[in-house]
Amino acid sequence: MRISKAALLVVIAFTVPILVELRTVLAWVNVELTVLESVTLGVAMILAILVWALWPENGESGHSSTR
Repeated sequence: MRISKAALLVVIAFTVPILVELRTVLAWVNVELTVLESVTLGVAMILAILVWALWPENGESGHSSTR
C-alpha cells in the first residue's frame, strides 16, 4: 500500500468538495453536468485513487514486504 489508511481516507474525503466545485466551475463555462454524471465521475476518481493506493510500489509483491 502506497499511503496509510488514514491518509487514503482523507484523500477520498477531499474529492467530494473538488467534485462539487468542479461542477460549479464547469457551469460557469456552460458545461452542465447532471447529478448522475457527477456521481459517475466521483466513483471513477475514487476507484482511480484506490487502484493507485493499493498497487504495489516498485513492482514489489504483496508477500515480501520489508517494512
